[in-house]
Formats: sequence, structure tokens, C-alpha cells
Amino acid sequence: MMKQPKMLAEWHEQEAIILAWPDQQTDWRPWLDSVRQTYKQLIRAISESGTGVILLVRATDIEQLKSQFEGYHNLLLVSADYNDTWCRDYAFLTCWDGENMIPVEFTFNGWGNKFDASKDNQINQKVLAALCANKLQTSSMVVEGGALEIDQNGHLLSTAMCLANPQRNGEMSLQEYEQTFKSVLGATKVTCLEHGHLEGDDTDGHIDTLVRYTPSQGLVIQSCYNRPTDSHFAGLSSLVEECRAALPEHRIFELPLPYLENDEGERLPASYANYLINNEQILCPTYRVPEDDIALQIIGRAYPDKKIVAIDSFPLVQQFGSVHCISMQVPKQTLKPEVVAAFKQHVTVWQ
Repeated sequence: MMKQPKMLAEWHEQEAIILAWPDQQTDWRPWLDSVRQTYKQLIRAISESGTGVILLVRATDIEQLKSQFEGYHNLLLVSADYNDTWCRDYAFLTCWDGENMIPVEFTFNGWGNKFDASKDNQINQKVLAALCANKLQTSSMVVEGGALEIDQNGHLLSTAMCLANPQRNGEMSLQEYEQTFKSVLGATKVTCLEHGHLEGDDTDGHIDTLVRYTPSQGLVIQSCYNRPTDSHFAGLSSLVEECRAALPEHRIFELPLPYLENDEGERLPASYANYLINNEQILCPTYRVPEDDIALQIIGRAYPDKKIVAIDSFPLVQQFGSVHCISMQVPKQTLKPEVVAAFKQHVTVWQ
């Protein structure tokens, strides 16, 4: 009998990272040159560490990108049509049933029908499922990957503000969410945090902008300790205390809060907690502000066995996201052997 599949922690050994290339058809149009430089920096850091990169691209851009990425390694160009590049929220999650890696997708509706996501919601079934060794499992429930954080023991964290938005699943209760996370993702415990939200965040408070686990019973929290007069101070301070009460055995690492506005004077939801764990390295967002160095040091203390790599994310936050939001990790043994073999050919087009 097949065991209950269990969602894997992000630090489980990975064979690839999924990204989608920003182009004129996405909301990156005003910042295209700068954001592409950030993507190239991220792709190089991932691929040079030995992890494959699955890069979703328009069919019409493939030949041009082959030239742009000449000299790169472990890069697979995959033809796809998408609304935007927030792979964290529409690419499949991965569960382990004791023998096999099982890709699992939920429904993506643009963070509660805020944006058109009809193409993004088809990426798993039309594109990514064909790369996987096992059949894609589908849940009709609306959930984004950035709303879920899980450790190696199956303790899943999310936020009540995000899950309770009725534009996702109507009046679905937190208890019903909990039962679904246990039955679909194998969560052993579910904690929905009540506090914390960043101004300008379209996701209704995704957990990956607020609280992240470490493998050694640590919690990295986007705090506001450095800005006591900031509008975020009360909410993020309450989040830290809520985490202390909910996970008293965990060591807490508080991150400073940067202050960024866009050209229209809107506060940008810049979060240092939105980093990507990629095997032996942590790919950390920086925002060209003084808090960057402090945040990198704190994340280094939280993950003492990892290499800390700074990724210039100032272009990313112009569209209200960061490094974790644009990426999705793929654990080893998830992809077909021929897909993994294709990474070894430097830059390959997947047919």
C-alpha cells in the first residue's frame, strides 16, 4: 500500500530550480533590462552550483536565448506560454511517498482573482508534468506555493490572512484548510499565523515573505526591530511573539526591515525572508540599502553550513516580489532521467 505522500522541506536535495523568463508580454516590461540581469545572476548562481535550471520561455524567444546563455551550464529551455513569472505560486510542489517523488498542484487564480492567471494555471498540466517521472496529482483547491512553509517533520506554516481571502476558496475555514494540507501534502501539524503583513504585498501575506524554517529548529522572521516608528513595527513585532509562543523550541533570527518606495511613492514589500534555499547555498535578496549587509549576516548565522549568495533584487521588488517568489525547487528523483541528462549538455532546448 502506498504511504501518505509528504511535502518535502525546501532543503531536501534538489536536482533543479524552475524559473520563467521575463519578457514584453509580462508585467516586467518597464524594467525588462534590469530584471533580466537579476535573472541571469540567479541562473548562473544556481547552475554553477551543479543544480539544473528549467527556464520557461516563449517558443519565439528560444533561439535568441540560446545565444544569450552561451557559456552557461545545466540550463534547460522549455517552451511555454504564461501570464507572468511567479513560479513559486503556480509550479508544482513535490511530495515523497516513501518510494516515489509525486508532483502535486493546486489551483492558481492570481492571488484571489486580482490578476489574470489562466495561462499560469495550465503550466503544470501542459508543460511541467511531461518532465516528471510520476503522474501529476491535482487538487482543485486554490493555494499558492508561497503561502506554504514546511519543515522536515511535516509542520506546515501559513497565514490566516491569505487563506481566509474568500476570493480563493469562498468561506472555507482554517480547519478545512488544515485537513486538506494533511490529506494532500501529508502535513503532521498546521499553524496559521495571525500577524504580519507587508504594505504593497498582493498575496495577502504569503508566509515566504514573513517566516522561514531552518533545518536545525530555527525560524528566520522578517522583523521590524530596526524601525520602531515604522507602520510595520506593531504587526511584525506581534508576529515574532506569536512565533515564540507557537514554536517555543525554535531559535529565532530576526531580520531588519528595509524601506523602499517605487517612483510613484508606493511602499514596496521588500523582504529578506524571501530567499531561496538551493542545496548548499542560500540565494538571498538584496535591495541596494544599508540593511542588506546586516540581513546577509543574520541569514548566515541561521544557516551556518550554507554559502550565502547575494542576489540583486531591487528590480524584482518593483513588481512586489523577490527571489523566492520567482522560483520553485525540484527535489532529486522527481524528473525523468532524460531530463536530468539534458542538463549535462550545458544549454539545451527541451522538445
